[in-house]
Amino acid sequence: LANLGVHRLDMVISDRPVPVGMNVKAYNHTLGSSAIGFFCKPAAVRRYQSDFPASLHAAPMLLPVHASALRRELDDWFERVGVQPRIVAEFEDSALLKTFGAAGAGVFPAPHAIAAEIERMYGARAIGLASGVQETYLAISPERRLKQPVVLEIIERAREQIFQPQGAS
Repeated sequence: LANLGVHRLDMVISDRPVPVGMNVKAYNHTLGSSAIGFFCKPAAVRRYQSDFPASLHAAPMLLPVHASALRRELDDWFERVGVQPRIVAEFEDSALLKTFGAAGAGVFPAPHAIAAEIERMYGARAIGLASGVQETYLAISPERRLKQPVVLEIIERAREQIFQPQGAS
C-alpha cells in the first residue's frame, strides 16, 4: 500500500480494506463479493459432492493460512457443519493453493464467482458451497473519486463480469 501513497501504483486489489491508522492516503472501492466454494480434481468430484458438506470430514484439505480472514470464516463454518477436515497444507498464495488442489493434493476453497476460470485454468471442479461464507474484494486507490481510465475499466469489468450486481454469486 505504501506504493499507492507515492504513486508507484494506481490500484491494489485486496480482500481486506485499508488498515485503520495506515499513514497512506488510500480509499476502498468495493468490487463485489463471492460465495466460497470447494473444488477438487475431477476424479474425486463424486466422492465429495454426494454428501456435501459431511463428505469433507477427514478429507485432505488445502487451506489459506490461519492469519487470513477467509481461514477464520472457514474454520467457523467447519465447526457449524460438524466437519473436521484433515488439513494437509496451508498457503499464503491462492494460485499455489489451486495448483496443488488441481494436482490432487486435496480439496480447496476458492471464490465461486471464478468457478468457470478455476475449471478452465486448473481443471478442478466445484463440489459445493460453504453456506454463509463470503469474501469481499476491494480496489484500493489513492483517489476517492476514480479518474484513471485503466482503473475505471478494471473496476467496471470486475463488477459486471466477475461479481453479480447484488455482490453475491
